[in-house]
Formats: sequence, structure tokens, C-alpha cells
Amino acid sequence: MSDHLDPSRRRMLKFISGAPLLPLAGGSAAAALLTACGGDNDTPSVTSPVTPTPATLSSVTFSGMAAPTLAEAAKMATTTVGSSLVANYSDGTKTTYTLKYEAFFITGAMVPNGSGGTILSGGYYDINNKPILDKTDAAQRQFFSDCPDGSSLLTLPNASVAGVKGNTVFAVVQFEYTTRNVKGDSMYGMLPSPIAVLTLDQDKTTGALTLVKYHNVDTSPANGLWITCGASRSPWNTHLSSEEYEPDATAIATNTQFQNFSTNLFGDATKANPYHYGHLPEVTVNPDGTGTIKKHYCMGRISHELVQVMPDERTTLMGDDATNGGLFMFVADKARDLSSGTLYVAKWNQKTADNGGSADLTWVKLGKATSAEIKALADSLKAADIIDVKTADPSDATYTKIPFSGKTNWVKVKPGMEKAAAFLETHRYAALKGGSLGFTKMEGTTVNAKDKIAYSAMSYIQAAMKNGSGGISIAGPNAGIVYALNLKGGQKDDTGAAIDSEWVPVDMAPVPALIGEDLATPDALGNTANPDKIGNPDNIKFSEKLRTLFIGEDSGTHVNNFLWAYNVDTKTLTRLLSTPSGAESTGLHAVDDINGFAYIMSNFQHPGDWEVTKDASGNVTGGLHSKVMATLDPLIRANYRDRYGAAVGYLTGLPHLN
Repeated sequence: MSDHLDPSRRRMLKFISGAPLLPLAGGSAAAALLTACGGDNDTPSVTSPVTPTPATLSSVTFSGMAAPTLAEAAKMATTTVGSSLVANYSDGTKTTYTLKYEAFFITGAMVPNGSGGTILSGGYYDINNKPILDKTDAAQRQFFSDCPDGSSLLTLPNASVAGVKGNTVFAVVQFEYTTRNVKGDSMYGMLPSPIAVLTLDQDKTTGALTLVKYHNVDTSPANGLWITCGASRSPWNTHLSSEEYEPDATAIATNTQFQNFSTNLFGDATKANPYHYGHLPEVTVNPDGTGTIKKHYCMGRISHELVQVMPDERTTLMGDDATNGGLFMFVADKARDLSSGTLYVAKWNQKTADNGGSADLTWVKLGKATSAEIKALADSLKAADIIDVKTADPSDATYTKIPFSGKTNWVKVKPGMEKAAAFLETHRYAALKGGSLGFTKMEGTTVNAKDKIAYSAMSYIQAAMKNGSGGISIAGPNAGIVYALNLKGGQKDDTGAAIDSEWVPVDMAPVPALIGEDLATPDALGNTANPDKIGNPDNIKFSEKLRTLFIGEDSGTHVNNFLWAYNVDTKTLTRLLSTPSGAESTGLHAVDDINGFAYIMSNFQHPGDWEVTKDASGNVTGGLHSKVMATLDPLIRANYRDRYGAAVGYLTGLPHLN
């Protein structure tokens, strides 16, 4: 073929060569190329040259897969992908691409450290960057996580890492917790969460990614990390992490989980300061594949989940994975700088109650601050300096009754401590100021910029959203809902002051196709929610080019959790992937263009984390996984390091989208 193709033709050829797998339809690669490009139009007219008009990509649809059954036990015990992508072209042709899951590693594997040696993937380190050892293990092996979570995929213009033969791509991956020690005791929240930068070698022809370096980020400048869950890539190419379930500073003396965390991190059960945790960490990747981290103390101390920075690069909408949680928004003073700004909480002004309800949203201003000034307060203050909290009615009108973490508190802020309360006791202060603290497990948040719609995953519709304790009283499924929030400018806060953002949520209502469905009785497999609808949505990401919302489940209602694709134009919901039974779908990150290739990043965590009830003799008597555990447990143990390992990886098979 001629070397003098016009630029648009060359891009179309790159589209085809960019598919990591051959099309299902059309046979050979040559036939696929002809199909996608609308036929062989390379031969010009004898009398006048003709520039061919290439077929262009007009839309993309997904073809789904059925949920695996116990007759396919091997599929239930691993990551299973039976879906495909159909690329539709302007000339009416289409090409189908099969999808496949590719893992970079199963945690606990020794992987390259970029210096000729290896490092333990998902390994834990103390404040001095020394490995934390599991003393219940005879060999005292280093702890490693079975719970990889939030991830970001990015590139840098001046990247330089030895061993890369194609394009240099970086992935930041965080590890939420580890489920158990070798003895079998729970280790939830007792270890400082690690976070790593992966250097990946991107094949320039296929887009395939290969791990060449794993760098464990030094988190000591941020006092270590606490339960890092969902994450997102900022518009300025950094990784926005999370710290959920902030420890209650008013009851820290009796919090044995936090004492164990402090011991493992500092070697001292009393050294960790609860006010250093529950913030938003930001990781900056360096061109050599290392990374640095800092925490933003001015974005509220809440159960940070997956946050979304809006296209203005100032407004951040934040999930709050809590009971009696709130919808929080931060508007930075400057673009691409989260170190100072104004914090708001939403007030739910209910319109309807059925099927997840709906509401108009107004905004309560909590305060304006810099990260540095709140960090100084966190360093120096105790809870008793900031707020007076009673857990029983003091019969004193100077206290205000508020909901807090599924219970009732009576609170009053100490004189002059309003700013400290707003940013360090955010849940209590937001309720005190009139925000709606009634949401239950508000997880991922993402944005459809073209339509100015944000999406928020409410994993469960439970007591706090139903009982009115936080100003919300709706009916909805335990299986959860994805809500849509319209975004507008020209809004004012509760004081009448203008909110300096064009991306403020003004209402909130369920996406009709994204409402889970509880079952009256468990089905034959044990599902308590319809497996052909979403169940307990968690990670969500929107792809602008694909016009698709991707949804990962953290379900206590599906025997296997799924990754879904929802096309916002066709309103079609498609199952793309099934995680191992007992595992949660995590690390979701939809990337439209990394050197011309699209990716769907997808991890999972805690495979075989069985939800069962047992009698006094240890016999399984019920629970979500009671019908599958006996069959699947040995398979999952064989696949994932006796249930101590989990996968970090991505879906292959997406075509070039340019």
C-alpha cells in the first residue's frame, strides 16, 4: 500500500491496527480492515486522482454476557468476560471486537522494581518504609493486600523509565485494606494503606500494556494512609485518592482498630492522630516512575470515596461512603489547586419518595479554608477542644440533636471553633448547619460533561435514607440506585451568596434503568437481587467518547459481582464482566485516549469473602453464598493465593477511538 496516504486514511488504519484482538466478524485482519474502511477504494480514476473518503466511527455499542451459573463453576471462581464491543461506522459497516481481561499481577506476586530486583505487589510498609510482617505466620511473611481499589492511568510528556520499549504509561493503584492475617483474624483497617505507581510499556501497534516497574510511594509525609477506597484522575493528571470511614476522634480512646493501625504504622498504639485521617490525598507521578503524595485538609473530613473534579478544574463533587452521609462539594480558589477553597453540603428538598425518590438540591456553606491552616489545627487540637458530644439526651437546649453514623448525637461547638468543626468534624458540623445527612453509602461520582450531568452511586438504600433522620425519607431497593444530578451555574448558598461555579448540582433523581431490584426470595443461586440489573453500585466512570457509564458492583445481594456498561443515549444496560464470587469490582477507570488507545481499568478485591451463617458446629446454614461456597471455595483458593491475592488489570479488545 502506498506510503502517501492522506492523514484521515492513516488514522483509520491506526484505528484498525490498534485493536489488541482480531474482530470476531469478518475473518482475517485484512478482511476486517476492508470492512471497517468501507471497502478497497485505493485505486484512483484513470483520468483524475480520487481521495477516498474513509468511514468514520459513528458509535460504539456493547454486546453483553450472561451471568455464570454453578454449572460453570470455573467461571464463577475467576474473572470472566463474555462480552464484546461493536464499532459502527458512517458507511453502515460494523466491526465486532471481543473483550478479554488481562491482569498485571495477582497481589502477593514479586514484580520488577525497575532496578533489576523485585518487590512484593500490594506489600505493606510502616512510617519508616520498613516491611510490616505478619507475626501470626511461622515465616513472618510481609503483609500484602487482597484489596486493590482505585486506579488512574496517565502519561507524562517527558517520561523516562528503563525497560520501556514502546510508549511509557503510568498507572497509580491503591490498596484499601487486607482482609485477614495468616491465622485468619480480621485485619480490616489495621494496616496503613499502600499506594503504588506502575510503569507500563504500551505496545505502539496493539496498545497492550506490560508491567516493567512497580514503585511503592512513600506515604510518610502524609502520616500514612487510612482505608483508601475509590479514586479518580484529576484533569491535571494527578491521582486523587481517598480515606473513608474517618475514625471518630471523640471516641478514639476505645477504638482498638485505630490503636492497631497506629501500632502497625508507628510502632506505638497512641501515636496516630485521628484528625490526620479522613482527608483527600493527591499523588503526583514523576517522569521516572516514582510518585509523591500530599493530603488536602480543606476538603472536609468525611468518608471520602471516589471524587470527581468538574471540567472547570475547580469544582469537586465528593462521594461520602457513610451511614448518615452527605453530598459534599468543594470549590477551589484556583484551577488545578485543591489546597484552598470553600466547602458546601447539599440540602435534599424532597419532591417524590417512591423508587429512590427525587429532590431539588440547595447548598449550605460550611466554611472557607486552606489546607495548611486546617492541617495546623489537626496537629494541635483534640476533639474536646472543638466540639462537645453527648450520646444521650442531656436535656439541655444549648445542644442540638443530630444524626451521626446511624445513631443520635447531641452536640455544640466550642466557642471560636467553627472552622475547626467544619473541616475536622465535618459530618457533625454539616448536620448542625442544616445539611441533609441521610444518605447511605454514597459511593462513586462521575460526570457527563457534554450533558452537564453528574452520576452518583448509592450502593444501598437503607435505614438512614428511609427513616427521615437526615432529612431524607424515601422508598427504594436495598440493591441500590445510580442517581443523575443536573449541573448549573448561577446558584446561591444558604446565606444568599453566589457559588462561584458553573457545575453545581441542582437536583437529584434515579436513572430509571439503574435501579436495583430486590427479590422476594433468593433465586436458585442465592442472589437476593435480580442479577440482570445492577446490584449495589460502587465504582462508576463515564466515557465521553463512548457515551457510556461504567458501573462496578460491591454487592451483598449478587453471588458474583459484575461490571456493567450503560449507554446514556440508547438507555441500554450491558453486563461486561463477572468477578470471582465473593469479590468486589474495584479500580474502575475508563480512559478514552492514551496515545490513541482506549482502556477500561478494572480490579477486584477479596475473592471468596463468603457471606454465610453457620451453626455452633460450623455448618453453613444460610447467607448469600451458602449455595455456592462448598463448590467455589477450593477453586478460588487455587486461583488467588489461598484467598490472600486479588487482581490488578484491565479489559483488552477496545479499538482505537480516534
